[in-house]
Amino acid sequence: MNHTLLGGLTPAQFLAEYWQKKPLLVRGALPGFTSPVSPEELAGLACEEEVESRLVLERGGEKPWQVEHGPFDESRFPKLGTSHWTLLVQEINKHVPELALLQERFNFLPNWRLDDVMASFAPVHGTVGPHADNYDVFLIQGLGTRRWGISTRTPTDADLLPDLDLRIMAAFEPEEEWVLEPGDMLYLPPGVAHHGVALENCITLSVGFRAPGLNDLVANFFADVLAERDPEAFFSDAGRATAENPGEIDPGSREQIRALIRNLPLDDRRIDDWFGGFITGVRPGHWIPEPDAPLDAETLMERLAAEGAIWRSEYARFAFIPQEGGIRLFVAGDIHPLTGAAAEFGRLVCAQRVLDTEALRPLLTEPDARELLATLYNAGSLYFPKAEDDD
Repeated sequence: MNHTLLGGLTPAQFLAEYWQKKPLLVRGALPGFTSPVSPEELAGLACEEEVESRLVLERGGEKPWQVEHGPFDESRFPKLGTSHWTLLVQEINKHVPELALLQERFNFLPNWRLDDVMASFAPVHGTVGPHADNYDVFLIQGLGTRRWGISTRTPTDADLLPDLDLRIMAAFEPEEEWVLEPGDMLYLPPGVAHHGVALENCITLSVGFRAPGLNDLVANFFADVLAERDPEAFFSDAGRATAENPGEIDPGSREQIRALIRNLPLDDRRIDDWFGGFITGVRPGHWIPEPDAPLDAETLMERLAAEGAIWRSEYARFAFIPQEGGIRLFVAGDIHPLTGAAAEFGRLVCAQRVLDTEALRPLLTEPDARELLATLYNAGSLYFPKAEDDD
């Protein structure tokens, strides 16, 4: 790994000293870096139905810090003025291949923690206000300059301006300030308040790593367990003893209830399989674009040879758990138990977004591996970008 990304630190040093602990400013983290997407292209994406976008208007709206959600009509942008607004495009890694590949610079962190890449364009004085996030973020300057101030004092609800669309701090006193130029990067752990203000037309790219909420984890797991149980099954206490006092929850009943809870399927394998499916699952309101026509394994092998590479879809999430003799591959919530060459193929597809034909060839000698390739392609989890562009 090129250590310029972390300012000369190794990934192990960064994880030990900074990750989820304290901010890190890296000058020249990406030497010579320029944004792969222009302001005009961002505005164009924000007009598309399938792209998640927002406008934040510090001024010029019906109220301060007004938020508008896309898609936008292209006539909206000329009316915005020359300052004090910000355009945000979420999950831009789905739409700009170079920004999908940008995520691979952070491969020292697991994919299941990776959320997305967001692009933020702002003219001079554009900002989304001082605030704190509950996730880790790497802020990469792609165009122009932006001044960042940070405070390690996590704001509470009492610190926020009331009745706004955003959680913006009423008063913000920065402990440190910097001006970031293209290629500079600022890492912020959860809870660190920050305020970025554009000094000129600028684009900032945010690579976010979001941890699932603990309540969400527990609720989803038990919902998954309950889905497997008979909804018509009821508690039974046939043969019980006479109640001495009808107000008492007697020891026998308490023990029966305890046993019901203890006997839920809470073994490690069950939890692992649930988590793999949960963390790679397609979120509500999202979908995976499928190919125009499915291909069988042999036709797909011919297509792969002609294209030279196949890409992992940014709409699908991939992860695996090792098991004896192979792996359990999780893709978009589905589980694929794999052994042999198919397992090695699964490991490779989890490790990188672009799969070269020559690297794949020795892993696709077995029928199971070729069938897996076809299954993933036909589900939209793998795709050929050149072919999609031609269509």
